[in-house]
Amino acid sequence: MSIMNWVKDENVAIITMTNGENRQNLVFAKTLSAMLDEIIADKSISALIITSNDEKNFSQGIDVEWIMGQMQKNEHQPVIDFINEMDIVFKKLLLYPVPVIAAINGHAYGNGSILSCACDFRFMRSDKGFFCFPEVNIGIHFRWGMNAFVKKAIPLHIFSQMQFTGNRYTASELEQHNIIVKACANKEDLMSTAITFAKTFHKKRGIFGELKKRLYTDIVKVLDDDFMPSSAKIDSLVMLD
Repeated sequence: MSIMNWVKDENVAIITMTNGENRQNLVFAKTLSAMLDEIIADKSISALIITSNDEKNFSQGIDVEWIMGQMQKNEHQPVIDFINEMDIVFKKLLLYPVPVIAAINGHAYGNGSILSCACDFRFMRSDKGFFCFPEVNIGIHFRWGMNAFVKKAIPLHIFSQMQFTGNRYTASELEQHNIIVKACANKEDLMSTAITFAKTFHKKRGIFGELKKRLYTDIVKVLDDDFMPSSAKIDSLVMLD
């Protein structure tokens, strides 16, 4: 079963996650990474939108059940591979030479919210869905690279509140803090607004990519330094007491 697909709307590529809650595991990371490569190979693409077709969810974050299953079998390498592969995805999005827009159509929790923060712009529907970092409540910490690039999307004083409380935020609240460009009335308005916005971009990839490279040099270094070797201890890095 396909967990995501992409289509073109004129010069805009639209990735649609199609796996319900769109929980993130190794298959998710590898699929998204390969799709990003496939899309950018099309020279006609001048913007990218990432969204979901689920009625309730954008992405509920990491697949905790899958991770725990791997750990119970003492198979830590797939988990390490997943973490590193998601960092590759985040780095690709940060340096993608065309604008990347998250169209948040429902709940964005944990790594789902983090994924949207790796994008350049965010839109969210206001009639359904919450944005949340629940890690403090479930014993999962933020990796150094995640902290680094989420702060480009969310002011630190707001991000610290979100991270320390685990509270849920609505689209209108995110709009007030300029975390999203616009809170849209419903799913139809969300996609129409995001696509219209995406079609305003006709930037040269060379300059757009170089601007991002220079702007995010420090973040990319943190991501690179955060690479997990095979000898890493997953117990202390993924789940905390």
